[in-house]
Amino acid sequence: MIWLLLTSLKTDKELYTNPPVIVPKSLHWQNYADVFRQIDFLGMTWNTFLVSALCVVGILLSAPLVAFACSHIDWVGKKPLFVVVIATLLLPYQVTMIPTYIVWNKLELIGTYVPLVLPAFLSAGAGYYVFMLRQFFMTLPSSLFQAARIDGASDFRIYWQILLPLCKPVIATVAVFVFLGAWSDFLGPLLYLNDQAQYTLSLGLYAFMQTNYVMWEKLMAASAMFTLPIVVLFFFAQKQFIEGITLTGIKG
Repeated sequence: MIWLLLTSLKTDKELYTNPPVIVPKSLHWQNYADVFRQIDFLGMTWNTFLVSALCVVGILLSAPLVAFACSHIDWVGKKPLFVVVIATLLLPYQVTMIPTYIVWNKLELIGTYVPLVLPAFLSAGAGYYVFMLRQFFMTLPSSLFQAARIDGASDFRIYWQILLPLCKPVIATVAVFVFLGAWSDFLGPLLYLNDQAQYTLSLGLYAFMQTNYVMWEKLMAASAMFTLPIVVLFFFAQKQFIEGITLTGIKG
């Protein structure tokens, strides 16, 4: 991170001097101004935040429900289906990329945010988050839910009023993971977005990488601003993040 910030404040000549210049002689803030002049950085920031926020909402609405069904509800085929969900972790995105693109293309949704956001609401590709939440849910005593059922509570009421309030740390951890993944996603926007007005920041950074020349000083300046929200998010959520990671590894 320090190297990133120092490089973003160097001139073009300082990047290629020998021996290398570690600390620039003067802070070249013009690189940051050039970023805003060359790309619509604020517009791309809003687009990225919108997609990331919708992905977080989608996963938090769908993944905990699946995890709850796989942990504290008895139904036929629960374990085999959970194994299938976990098996999806073995499939890299590149394997399903072309078939998925064909589906979205036939639905005429290429060039929209739907292919980037809708899968989150269907818990598609969320096998890791389902596994993570299920492991935490398994640490909660079954007697707690059995007592609620005896009192006449439905499964959804148990989930909404009993389970979720007890799971704030792990849910916050999942939210951080999803936000980071959506914020830094490059391949998805590259595949599905055509209009520059819809571009996310990851595509904006790509604009500084020309065919024969990379504007490293401007790329580093844009990357520093791109990374800042992630650092701020982790700084404020680190307590819940560490607690959530720790608790998911405990089996009661």
